[in-house]
This record gives sequence, structure tokens and C-alpha cells, in this order.
Amino acid sequence: MLRGRKGDVSHMRIGLYPGTFDPITLGHEDLVRRAARLFETVVVSIARDTGGKVPMFTFDERVAMAEDALAEYENVDVRGYSGLTVEHARKHGHQVIIRGLRAVSDFEYEFQLANMNRALTEEVETVFLTPTDKYTYISSTLVREVASLGGDVSGFVSPKVKRALDRATGV
Repeated sequence: MLRGRKGDVSHMRIGLYPGTFDPITLGHEDLVRRAARLFETVVVSIARDTGGKVPMFTFDERVAMAEDALAEYENVDVRGYSGLTVEHARKHGHQVIIRGLRAVSDFEYEFQLANMNRALTEEVETVFLTPTDKYTYISSTLVREVASLGGDVSGFVSPKVKRALDRATGV
């Protein structure tokens, strides 16, 4: 068992996996599944603030879709939040932020984000997980685009999310 500086059990009991999840994809689910094996609890935090992006789904819809998609995982909680992710983590005592890296192109942004978070508070660390090969190309943005153009997204999202995409895009 890992020990902290003061001899206590490591603080890697809770992992915070933040994002807009607009919508949650099978790639997100894959990362949650693997994180759930590493952490006692995984808190999937749905961001109300989308950084200027206009989401396809409302905040409440995104939370509901994530709750539905992740219901089978007993050690996963879905919550919403507002503001800076690192402040949300610090405020709730979450010392680890989980981020996914699909490709090398993700690394530069995620590396900057992790360093900015560290500059804001040293209380929170970032860990990176990579998805299973079959999910490396899936992103919420691409899923929304394919769905809006009438493409079949059933291989990228859960059936309930697909139905929500069909309603949102008028397909």
C-alpha cells in the first residue's frame, strides 16, 4: 500500500474525471471503467461552464446521460460543477484529476492544463490515462458532427445517448 508523507494511506482513493461530456462517449466510459479499477471512487464531474463552447445538450441532460451510461459502476459518482476544475477538486478534497489522452495532439494542451492547475494549487495532481485502441479516435465533437450529418454513431455512444443525439439532430 502506498504511504503519504505523514505515513497515512495514499490520497489516491478518489479520482476526479472532469469534462463537458457533450455527450458522454464509449471512450469516456472506457476511461471511467479503467479508472474505477485504480481508484476507490471515481467522481465524474460534468462542467456547467463549457469554455465558450455552445453545448448540444443542456447541463442537466449531460449529467443525466452520464448517470445513465455509468450506472453499472458502483464506485463511480456523477456530479455537476461550475468554475475552475482545480478549485472544484481542491474544495472537495480531491487530490487527483484524471485526464484522457487519445493522441499526441492531445498531449500539448493537457500538459499545459496540468501545469496551469499545478501553478494554481499544488494540492491537486493530474494523471493521464489513454483509451483502449478502438476508442482513440472518438471525441464528443466528432460524434456530434457525425450525428448532425445523419451518420450512424451507435458504435461510439450508448443506445440512450444515441437516441438523445437522434432527437437533438432531428434524425
